[in-house]
Amino acid sequence: MKSKKITPAIEKDKTNFPPSLFDRENLVWMLAGVAVIILGFILMAGGRSEDPNVFNPDEVYSSRRITLAPIIIILGLIILIFAIFRHPKNP
Repeated sequence: MKSKKITPAIEKDKTNFPPSLFDRENLVWMLAGVAVIILGFILMAGGRSEDPNVFNPDEVYSSRRITLAPIIIILGLIILIFAIFRHPKNP
């Protein structure tokens, strides 16, 4: 009598990795969001005067630091949220 080769019901292929949580496009979007947030923090930095005894409110309270930089940081956070919730096109 010939012995039959028993094969398991589920064959494991070592070349197939488990599906990742994020697709490559998700990671690109996340990287873009982090870059936008870093840009916002760079725009917010500064405001140091040459003379520490003199206070210049125009440097500290400029519209770039008070309005533009926080808007850019929030835009970066929105991009990150979009990247996290985005579904990959291929299942």
